[in-house]
Amino acid sequence: MSKKIFALVDGSAYSESVCHHIAWIAGRIGASVDLFHVLGRRDAGSDDLSGNLRLGARTKIMGELAELDAQRAKLAQAQGRAILEDAQAIIETDGVAEVRPHLRIGDIVESVEELEGDADLIVIGKRGEKADFAKLHLGSNLERVARATSKPVFVANREFKPIEKVLIAFDGGVSAMKAVDYVARHPLFAGLACTVVTVGTPSDAVSKGLEDAQATLAAGGHEAEIKAVEGQPETALADLIEAEGHDMLVMGAYGHSRIRAMIIGSTTTAMIRTCKVPVLLMK
Repeated sequence: MSKKIFALVDGSAYSESVCHHIAWIAGRIGASVDLFHVLGRRDAGSDDLSGNLRLGARTKIMGELAELDAQRAKLAQAQGRAILEDAQAIIETDGVAEVRPHLRIGDIVESVEELEGDADLIVIGKRGEKADFAKLHLGSNLERVARATSKPVFVANREFKPIEKVLIAFDGGVSAMKAVDYVARHPLFAGLACTVVTVGTPSDAVSKGLEDAQATLAAGGHEAEIKAVEGQPETALADLIEAEGHDMLVMGAYGHSRIRAMIIGSTTTAMIRTCKVPVLLMK
């Protein structure tokens, strides 16, 4: 079965970086791209604004409001098509032959759940159109998509650069084990330098877990470095990425000690907020 990327673009400052990351991934794994721009129902003009009026005023101008609503919907859809055309052009210029643009109207999570199908992974920007200047805000759409999907989620940062060094955050949990296995097996990571790190107090159990992760990666052809560092995960990992020049962080969407299945782990959320490189989340 051919590989497929499910990608979301919204026209924000992150969209160009998202497109370059899509092309980088597609080129490495030989994937086609389904490219989506999702308009909310309000943006698409489904609200009945005339219903907010009363009596004679409602009768008098409801036609004008309906016309304005239709114009707004038409403009939003034209903008959506332009965003898709620009994104498609970037991805194709980067060498991807098969890019299929889709303009959708509805809820973004419902669209992902309905259409992700046999996609290998989902690509989305760290922050969306309405959150560009809120540096500590994690885009609500990203959080919702990451909660809802069963696919790996690649979260693009604001600036693209080729990826050569990968840091894998490992806490011994189920999603962390899946992350190690994914890196070991997936062609996306072929030839990339890998380091597995645990944040916490060194112990025999920590060492054993790291050695097991290293062995799994070795079976997939990776000579991975392993290390344990002390500190808080969100700061220790960010410092390590900065100090050692890692280009991507791979981690489980949930920590080993998570309590509720329907929320993203707090460490994961903090890492996506503060990390300056793309993050691949495993469920």
